[in-house]
Amino acid sequence: MIKETITDAEERMRKSVASLEEAFRKIRTGRAHPSILDSILVSYYGTDTPLNQLASVNVEEGRSLIISPWEKVLIGEIEKAILKSDLGLNPSNNGDTIRVPMPPLTEETRREFTKQAKQETENARVAIRNIRRDANSDFKDLGKEKEISEDEQHRAEEQVQKLTDNYIATVESAYQVKENELLSF
Repeated sequence: MIKETITDAEERMRKSVASLEEAFRKIRTGRAHPSILDSILVSYYGTDTPLNQLASVNVEEGRSLIISPWEKVLIGEIEKAILKSDLGLNPSNNGDTIRVPMPPLTEETRREFTKQAKQETENARVAIRNIRRDANSDFKDLGKEKEISEDEQHRAEEQVQKLTDNYIATVESAYQVKENELLSF
C-alpha cells in the first residue's frame, strides 16, 4: 500500500512538472520557436485541429516562423486562428505560406512574462506540496487503521518528502532557465 501511494505521488508530481513546462512553452521569448504555436487550434472541416497537424512550422532567421499548410485552402483559417490567439502575433501570407514575425520584447513585456512564469512556477510548487499532503494523509490513515507501523509511516513520509524536494528543485531549475531566456537580450 505504501509503495502504491508513493508511486502515485511521484507520477502526479511528474505531471505537475510537465504541466509547468507546457505553460512555459506558451510564454514567448524574443526568439522564434515552433512550440509557441502548439496551443493554436484551427477550424478544419468544422473540427478544431492543432496547427501542427495541418502545416509544417519552421524557424526562419531566428526571428520569424514560416507556416506551410498541407492544404492551401487552410491559409485563411490558420491566419485567423493565430490572430485570435492571445500570443500577440501578426501573421501575413503570400498565398502559399504564412510568415509570423516575432516582435522583439520590450522591457515591460519581459517583466510581465517573467511574472507570469513566476506565477506558473508557484502553481506547480503548490500542486507538488498538495500531492505530498495527500500522500502523508494516506499514510496517517493507514497508521490509524494499524495497517502499517509508526516506523513504516515515518519512513514513507520521509520518502515522499525527498520526492517533493527533488520535484521542487526541478521546478526551480525550470523557472531559472525560463527567466534567463526572458531577460536575455
